Amino acid sequence: MKIVVAPDSFKGSLIAAEAARAMEVGIRHVYPDADVILIPMADGGEGFVEAVLLATGGRIETARVLNPLGKHIEARYGICEDGTTAVIEMAAASGLTLLSLEQRNPLITTSYGAGELICQALDAGCRKILLGIGGSATTDGGAGMAQALGVRFIGAGNKAIDEPLAGGRLNEIERIEMSNLDMRIAQCEIVVACDVDNPLLGPRGAARIYGPQKGATPQQVELLEKNLSHFARLITRDVRRDVGCDVSDIPGAGAAGGLGAGLMAFCGATLRSGVELIMEIVQLEKRLEGADLVLTGEGRSDAQTISGKAPWGVAQAAKRVGIPVALLTGEIGEGAEQLYQHGIDILHPIVVGPMTQHEAMAQAGELLTAATERLFRILRMKQ
Repeated sequence: MKIVVAPDSFKGSLIAAEAARAMEVGIRHVYPDADVILIPMADGGEGFVEAVLLATGGRIETARVLNPLGKHIEARYGICEDGTTAVIEMAAASGLTLLSLEQRNPLITTSYGAGELICQALDAGCRKILLGIGGSATTDGGAGMAQALGVRFIGAGNKAIDEPLAGGRLNEIERIEMSNLDMRIAQCEIVVACDVDNPLLGPRGAARIYGPQKGATPQQVELLEKNLSHFARLITRDVRRDVGCDVSDIPGAGAAGGLGAGLMAFCGATLRSGVELIMEIVQLEKRLEGADLVLTGEGRSDAQTISGKAPWGVAQAAKRVGIPVALLTGEIGEGAEQLYQHGIDILHPIVVGPMTQHEAMAQAGELLTAATERLFRILRMKQ
């Protein structure tokens, strides 16, 4: 039996590689001689760096950067074995998990640290950057990131705004100056991996869809929407007037609190589906050849899973070659039944008894191994 194990991370509990190993243990309790192929996946969020480096080879580097509240932290990024390709998770510097619930406030959080990670990669000689932008704590349109790369934002009295910009201050910008942008950006290819297609503005935009989970009140959501709209107009006028680029409606521009828009506008970045990018890098379809079953997983499965999340991408690849897919999940949410129309044959929860979310996350590895074993014992009965 050949089994391909290709999970996403279980956010806050297991990176994808750890999840894959936990699943393998459960499989071998039932089929000790199975040919188990581990392919950790990602969609641009947590585990993106590890997934790429496992496929390409390379090393982890650390950099001292600002966190979303402007405090210095150590953040990790990767450099592939070729020495010229960097792999970055913006959440390592500007992510929601870096803040407590009480600290979450997109009016004051900045993506400046994500820009510093890009600078570090450029300093290391990299000229291609794969940048995962899931899990952000920010709604600043990428303004903070742009500042770290040398973009100047001019406010009242023709004075530059020197403090790292956050979503609550975008309305203070009167002009954008690009003359000091790091020259190496023009020689660098930046590919952005994201798992959403939201535009910057509107009912599905960065503020209204994702602002509340980052700590914004309804009133703050409307302020952020207004500020992002102002910022988008300035980008069209001062940054992309040569091509008349309006970033507000581009799919994915609203990802990471508008960082998608900022990366396209200031860095000429290309946005890609994160899971499709990872599938190419790990050569998933080729490695599926001859498999009897594909096992994938994630922390929560609901209607959003079919909007470009890693298990959805794995299922699409498997279905193209006629291989059944089982999804192990930490939590089954609203709309999860839709997955059965999108390539998932079995949806199997890993939590089977009463426990708190904290307990489940603390025991995620053991729960995942046990759930995998239960699933394969059931499958063996059918043989």
